[in-house]
Amino acid sequence: MALLALAATAACGRRPDVGAVIVSVIGGTPDLAARDRADLSPPDRLLTDSLAEGLVRFDASGQIEPGIAERWIVTDNGMSYIFRLRRAQWADGAPVRAAEVVALLRRQIASGSGNPLTPYLSAITGIVEMTPEVIEVELSRPRPDLLKLFAQPEMAVVRARPRAGAGPFRRRDLGDGAILLTPAPDPDRDPDEDGPAPEDNVRLRGERAATAILRFVERSSDMVTGGTLSDWPIVQAAGTGPANIRIDPAAGLAGLAVARRTGFLADPADRAALAQALDRADIGNSVSSDWAMRETILPEQLDSASAPALPAWSLVPPDQRVAAAQARVAAWRATNGVPRVTVALPGGPGGTLLWGRIARDLFAIGVRPVRVPLDAADADLVWIDRVAPYDSARWYLAEACVACSDVARAAIEAARLAPTLDDRARAIAAADAAMAADVAFIPFARPFRWSLVALRLRQWQGNARAWHPLNRLRADTN
Repeated sequence: MALLALAATAACGRRPDVGAVIVSVIGGTPDLAARDRADLSPPDRLLTDSLAEGLVRFDASGQIEPGIAERWIVTDNGMSYIFRLRRAQWADGAPVRAAEVVALLRRQIASGSGNPLTPYLSAITGIVEMTPEVIEVELSRPRPDLLKLFAQPEMAVVRARPRAGAGPFRRRDLGDGAILLTPAPDPDRDPDEDGPAPEDNVRLRGERAATAILRFVERSSDMVTGGTLSDWPIVQAAGTGPANIRIDPAAGLAGLAVARRTGFLADPADRAALAQALDRADIGNSVSSDWAMRETILPEQLDSASAPALPAWSLVPPDQRVAAAQARVAAWRATNGVPRVTVALPGGPGGTLLWGRIARDLFAIGVRPVRVPLDAADADLVWIDRVAPYDSARWYLAEACVACSDVARAAIEAARLAPTLDDRARAIAAADAAMAADVAFIPFARPFRWSLVALRLRQWQGNARAWHPLNRLRADTN
């Protein structure tokens, strides 16, 4: 911490606008996604997006732009997506053909693939080659947000042997643990145009948050990405220049999911006591004024037929919530003793900060909380912190349903199987109401995602996906 503070005075200055962009992503050494994509780390996802784009990809603002598909159309009332491939090449120079792309995509959407997006791609009934340059994706039910799922790194098109993609970058491993990314050759580039310059390159490395932040404040890197709540207090201690700190307006879930419906958590009314005891305003302010709190699972209506369902506990006036929760706990303690609740939270100083506020609020109503690791098998409540891959209310409900009621689970499944968008909207509204009544998830806020960004990276934009492609940081290169 002391080293970070000493280096902080240099952080605000503008870096020289020459040479490769130097990027640290928080985590381990990045690896290109293989066939198994069950648990890609943030460094893996960033490298995969850089080396092996999918049919489409995200631009700097989190919107869809072409990937290996140069254009597409949606036909048959949203039941068919037709993609035309660009003249792309694999890393070895071989042309990308539809047949190979079809086989790779089919493998990822298969039910046993382990891909975390597979449950949200079940409406796909077929992926077929129409010509060597054209692919059709056939659906049984309309999915307006399908492109956002195809843009995720989990759906990147990665050739197995040799493991590689079609760009937008090629890689070269450097001796210092970094990876040099250089723009992939463009077969359609005018030979009279200038080729890529050194400024179009990116030096990428995965490393611990403290190391990455120190590198940035010493002006030895241009960006730190992949920041979460766990590491945020290190940024605050480093005294990084405010102009360099960027907070994404990330869409998604941050809250406590009920993992075991036993003991004190067997009754929805007792679960509601925990939910209403938490001082969200204080928790948010203890982290950042940019961390927006909420009391509903859904952030907005999205594709539901109704506005976000308000849980009954949220209707209790804030100044009466603690007393109401204390009364509920007192009734339990009269016959069962002090309720003990295990809470699984992330590590790092941010996790400790969050734990301090949660423990304080639960102790105040007579509950004895015990902190356990995120992967603890005996957790009663588990911290969920996920950025939404696409903008459907059903994603929020399905991810929040760790140990929800059979009624809520059935309603979420009914939304998946709904034959029309209107039917789906009504089913989602019913599922949202069921989840709110069940109190199987205690909402806190949107996910907290931060980056440190040098002023020369003028294309960097905060966005709902909290995603920042490395070829969309500095200039419109590739």
